[in-house]
Amino acid sequence: MGRLAGKTALITGAARGQGAAAARRFVAEGARVAIADILDDQGKELAAELGEHAVYHHLDVTSEGDWAAAVERTLVEFGTLNVLVNNAGILHLRSIVDTTVADYERVIKVNQFGTFLGMRAVIPALTDAKGGSIINVSSVEGLGGMAFLIAYTASKFAVRGMTKAAAVELGHLNIRVNSIHPGVIDTQMVREAVEGVEVDVSRVGKRVPLRRCGQPEEIADLQVFLASDESSYSTGAEFVADGGATATHSLL
Repeated sequence: MGRLAGKTALITGAARGQGAAAARRFVAEGARVAIADILDDQGKELAAELGEHAVYHHLDVTSEGDWAAAVERTLVEFGTLNVLVNNAGILHLRSIVDTTVADYERVIKVNQFGTFLGMRAVIPALTDAKGGSIINVSSVEGLGGMAFLIAYTASKFAVRGMTKAAAVELGHLNIRVNSIHPGVIDTQMVREAVEGVEVDVSRVGKRVPLRRCGQPEEIADLQVFLASDESSYSTGAEFVADGGATATHSLL
């Protein structure tokens, strides 16, 4: 029996990258998964690949109405909802002086506001299920700042803080809320942040103690733990998977 047998998860930003890796691992561990994204073609392809245990639903995480529809679709398809993975996010690389108000608002709206809307939307369903797990994807930039990532860092610090507030508020309902903090993971998001320029992320990976970048599947393994009953006494916590990046400081 899989570690997530009997559980249903809604995963945002799940058409590719970390989200897709999580969807595959969740299904492999026995879960039913609602794949949510705005990348319809890729999302539908992944749902078809995963078969009867997955469905795709179009979800713009900045839309309150889209969130209500996504939760309803999950309940209609699978009858319950036990896990939310707030994975959808965008990265914007610019100096502070070159970051426009529109740039800043766009990042905050997806990364921070989208996470808030997601948590709020699933609470009734998780309450009906007698509890569940919310996994909010923050970043190492939710633990420390980085140049050229002013908006992204602000949004990920907010996700970290909201996670703790929600964990305190929802604990009596047996709803656990934790944040994960990946380091440099080899996904398409980094390339898109620099407007399609091919980036050799392996150079960044060589700077961390493990001397490599992370893979989406390694983050998915951590998410399986947090979605499962194995993490039943973990809430309001920060789970870091960064190859050791935050174990040191920039003076070395």
